[in-house]
Formats: sequence, structure tokens, C-alpha cells
Amino acid sequence: MHVVTGFDLGPFPDVEGYTEAAALDAADELAGFREHFVIDDPDLIYLDGNSLGRLPRDAERIVNHVMRHEWGERLIRSWNEGWWDLQLDLGDRLAPLLGASPGEVIISDSTSVNLHKLAMAAVRARPGRTRIVTDDMNFPSDVYVLEGVAEMLGAELVIVESEAADDPIDQLDRVIDDTTALVSLSHTAFKTGYTYDLARVTEMAHASGALTLWDLSHSAGAMPIDLSGSSADLAVGCTYKHLNGGPGAPAFLFVRTDLQDRLDNPIPAWWGHAEPFSFDLAYEPVQGIRRFHTGTMPILSLAAVASGISEVSAAGLPLIRSKSLGLGQFLIEQWDQHLRPLGFGLASPSEPTLRGSHICLTHPDGLPISLALIEIAKVIPDFRAPDGLRLGLSSLYTTYVEIHTAIQRLKGIVTGGFEDGFREVRLTVT
Repeated sequence: MHVVTGFDLGPFPDVEGYTEAAALDAADELAGFREHFVIDDPDLIYLDGNSLGRLPRDAERIVNHVMRHEWGERLIRSWNEGWWDLQLDLGDRLAPLLGASPGEVIISDSTSVNLHKLAMAAVRARPGRTRIVTDDMNFPSDVYVLEGVAEMLGAELVIVESEAADDPIDQLDRVIDDTTALVSLSHTAFKTGYTYDLARVTEMAHASGALTLWDLSHSAGAMPIDLSGSSADLAVGCTYKHLNGGPGAPAFLFVRTDLQDRLDNPIPAWWGHAEPFSFDLAYEPVQGIRRFHTGTMPILSLAAVASGISEVSAAGLPLIRSKSLGLGQFLIEQWDQHLRPLGFGLASPSEPTLRGSHICLTHPDGLPISLALIEIAKVIPDFRAPDGLRLGLSSLYTTYVEIHTAIQRLKGIVTGGFEDGFREVRLTVT
């Protein structure tokens, strides 16, 4: 633990941009939602909600009720009093935030497990096609899963070099053909925040007869998504980022209605059985979205997901997206004025419509700067190798003044050389 006395935490009302930030906060229609989250330290600026969202206050009440009443008093009777269908009920509450219909979304397992299930199902549904297409902007865990699926099914995984391309969609278009069974991409790229045109890519894949499988982890809860309107086939995503579901919260999966009974879950288990309590040794899949579920859900974690979904639903995605774009634009303006002269680059798209809800800055000393920022300046971002400093923007609790203050604290770290004390520090989680 590094303790530095005298570091100026601000705010900085005399620095250009502060007055604008304060005015934007005063006009913010979502300002009241900040009070719905646990914020114990007013000096701490949290810019990592794109990795782990803040704790909604209502989650504490929900989990306490489940522990003390449902588990503590009702015990196993709670399975028939709501637990058994909780993952379906929450899926139906999440569905409108994804542009999906009731019965198309289920909370289930982890993102990687869901990706495996749906990728296997999709490739099996396209016999004779031998290629899975993804790109180098995809989350590495997704690539590992897709590599495993390709190996198991005797297919080829093609990784398109999109990150440095002027138009990543054109790069994909050159590769997707009639040998492609599945196109699987992150809707919003985890490093840069680049966001694909979901409808355009889906149409391109369908034109070649391929299915699409989207990872919505960095876009769900941060922007309007129209899975139905884009004719998307399949999607997965986590609930602990912009949906504020809690650390390691269960993930979700989406299967378009007309595909649900045509695809097989490659990990059949009793929660996807038509008659799970018949305990028949022969597996008979249930119809509908439940067939893509696998094993028993962690009820405490599952229940906590409800509060984050409720907050996003109450705020409304159009307002959330509008503020997110505003926060991002303001941050980029502050970067250009205060950080670009110090050697910081911008890895995120400058075009707002191509961005998700985080901004990635680059610097050769990105890791020690990130660590110094956390320990000394009380700003929590995250670091992504080799040189990316990600700044997450949550419309429900991030303020414009926080952005202004964070940039000045970051400037103070670099101009004061405080990162030098962190060059030998190595953490497992960055």
C-alpha cells in the first residue's frame, strides 16, 4: 500500500471544463439514480463499471430476504415458491433490454458455458459447413471456447484481423462464405469499445447461410439492442457489468424463438429435461428456451441480478445511451486538452455511434499509471495489456464532474512521476 500525503484530489473548479461538467450534471435526468447505489467514499471515483458494476442498494434487501426468509424459513419449499422458475422470470425481465421477446432469454450458467452450448448447437445445425468466423477484437475467452468447439466438431476457426482495419465489417465480408457455419463476435469490443452494427453483420452472415452468435457482455444495459429487429440468431452475455448483477453473477443466453426447438443443447442435464422429477434415465429435452439450461442455479447470486435489471429498466436505455455518449465525448475532449500532450493515445473510436460505454486510453506506462491512479489518486479504472487504460462510464452513477476530476488526478499522477513507484508491482487481476 502506497501512502502519499498532499496529492490533490480536487475537485478542480479553476480548470477549464469544470463549469461545463457541473452544468451537465445539473441537467442530468438520470442524476437521481446515483443514490440507488452504495457509494461509501465520496472521494473515490469508480470508472470500472464495465468490469464490475456498483452494488445496487436494493440488491442487499433482495439477497437478505432470500437468505433469511426463503432459505432460512421456507427452506426447500422455496423451490416451488419461485426458485424453480426464477431464471425464466428474470430472463423475461431482461428480454426488453435486449430487444428480445418473452421466452427468448434465460439467465443461466456463465458466459463461456453459454457460448460453448450455443456455438456447438449452431455448428451442428449447419452440417457440411466447416468454418467458424470470429475476429481479433473478440474477448480471448470467447476465442478459446470457439477453438474448443472447432476442435471437437472438426471445424476450422478463422480469426479475422479487424482491430487495425478501417472498416472491420469489410474485413469480415471478405471471409464469410458458403463454408461458414457460424459468425461469433463481441458486439462491443472489450479493449477499445468499438461496437459492431449488429443488423448489418447479421444480414451479411445470413446472406451466406451462416448463423450469428453475439457476445453482448459490454453492451447489455449500456445501450439499446435490437436482437429481434436485426434477426439475430443467438446471443450470450454477463450480468455483472452494466447490469450491476454482482461479482460472478449468472450470465444470460438468447435463442430466437423459431430456433429453440431446432437446436440441441450439447450439455443436456436435468434442468433442461421435459420432466426433470421423473428421474428417467432417458433424456427428453423440454421445448422452448428452458432446454438450453443445464444444472441447478445458484439462487443467491441469481436473485441479486433482479435489482440491476430493475434499475436499467427504470432509467430507460435511450436516456442511458444518450448520457453515455455525452460522458464519452466529454472525456475525449478532456483527454485531448490535458492528456494527449503527456503521451496518452486514444484507442477507442472517435465516432460516437461506433463506441460502447468505455473509453480506452493508451500509454507505454499504462500498468504502473493504472496502479498509481488506484492507490494514490483514488480513481479505479482497469488495465488491458499491452498499454490500455480503460475508463468505464456508467450512466446510472458516473458524473461529469467525476470525469473532469479523474482526468486532473491522472494528469497529476504522470506529471508528478508517481507511477515510478509501481513499476515492479504485479497483480493477478488488473
